[in-house]
Amino acid sequence: MRYYDKLIFELSKKGRTGFSLPCNEYGRHVSELPSELKRSSSPELPEVSEVDVVRHYTNLSQMNFGVDTGFYPLGSCTMKYNPKINEEIAAMSGFSSLHPLQPACTVQGALEVYEAMDKALSALTGMAAFTLNPCAGAHGELTGLMIMRQYHISRGDFGRTKVIVPDSAHGTNPASAAVCGLEVVVVKSNADGRIDLADLKPLLDDSVAGMMMTNPNTLGLFETEIIRIAEMVHAAGGLLYYDGANMNPLLGKVRPGDMGFDILHLNLHKTFSTPHGGGGPGAGPVGVSEALRDLLPVPKVVREGSALKVVGRAGSGDETPLSAGEVSAFLGNFGIILRAYAYILMLGKENVRMVGPLSVLNANYVKECLKDSYKLPMEGVCKHEFVFDGLIDDGASKAADGQGATTLDVAKRLLDFGFHAPTIYFPLLFHQALMIEPTETESKETLDAFIDVMHRIAAEAAENPAVLREAPHGTPISRPDETTAARKPILKWNG
Repeated sequence: MRYYDKLIFELSKKGRTGFSLPCNEYGRHVSELPSELKRSSSPELPEVSEVDVVRHYTNLSQMNFGVDTGFYPLGSCTMKYNPKINEEIAAMSGFSSLHPLQPACTVQGALEVYEAMDKALSALTGMAAFTLNPCAGAHGELTGLMIMRQYHISRGDFGRTKVIVPDSAHGTNPASAAVCGLEVVVVKSNADGRIDLADLKPLLDDSVAGMMMTNPNTLGLFETEIIRIAEMVHAAGGLLYYDGANMNPLLGKVRPGDMGFDILHLNLHKTFSTPHGGGGPGAGPVGVSEALRDLLPVPKVVREGSALKVVGRAGSGDETPLSAGEVSAFLGNFGIILRAYAYILMLGKENVRMVGPLSVLNANYVKECLKDSYKLPMEGVCKHEFVFDGLIDDGASKAADGQGATTLDVAKRLLDFGFHAPTIYFPLLFHQALMIEPTETESKETLDAFIDVMHRIAAEAAENPAVLREAPHGTPISRPDETTAARKPILKWNG
């Protein structure tokens, strides 16, 4: 262990300080508290110098991996580069210094961004209107399902309590439906990896509120029978819901609204290049067809003449009676909406058309270059992502202990070469699933380097799988128990 690999509590030495708080304009320390709010005893905090603090957190930051440090082929997540112009726009004082409770007349510029983003997303997706209020993709899913329920309730149709979800769906789909009080019914995939219409048909009855779909699906395959599926769901009285997690390959090429979808959510942190992770920030705008416009959540931005105002806040007297209700305190994560709008403006109407085709090109290039080393269960052209089912030669026959290399071993070994691992063991349709999505922002040189490393790992697996089973070899932590770490996190110092 290096000296600065130690935790900051281990660096503590009594009497050292790493701060000096300035005085405010009244000559008092800004941290000065009323005596009744002060602790009776000092907190158990580390005593370290400023340089120790700086080095500690700088070292921690260098252990993180992100799109600014390397290639991040995380399937189904669309980890594209976040242009820095987005950050500059969001940091402008005219935006960053606003408060959500300011009078509408003082925030007309921000409300114009909200209105313009609504129109831009509607144009890109073929929907009639959007709410930007949901603060994450899963939050958007829940909002969309609330709108679906409200639609049936507003028509006096109380018996529609089931939602059909494909067996290849994202895990958030059935989870969101359950949270919304809906029963999940699974529709199977056929041998081609797409929805089995023969299995779908008997599921469609008057108890079905709607069907959730991702198109392209989780295998990266476009649902070629989407128009027929929409007709079947609508004929049964249900609504068709679009999970926008895989919208990136369609951007500028085809619109979900034109396929027959009634409700959709978008992940701004995927398709529209805003930051991922850290428990936030996020945004999951929800769009609806014209027939569902009045069901959108409140509050909402409306135009009256040349001015914009916010309506529908609880107790405001202008509540919308058909609305699905409030899903967030204000108008969503405005800083994220700003970043995404900057991205759309930067690309423009012409260049946004290239996003989908380039992401598809990159995915197919990587797939074709690697399919001789990794099992490809679904042949043919994919969209933005594809799935391998483990290694063709995992080295099991050559290993002394009879054990070969698994998908987990491939993922761990990639870390030694400076690449983040793809999504593994999802979708559940394949035992050794390895889902890769390169996105359109990666260069051919980066993709070639990744392809070369993946071939090298495949060769190691065939010749000496123990190298993979013991990987990674050069990271601060090698093989933690990820399940226990997630379910029983240790969030405080126990020294």
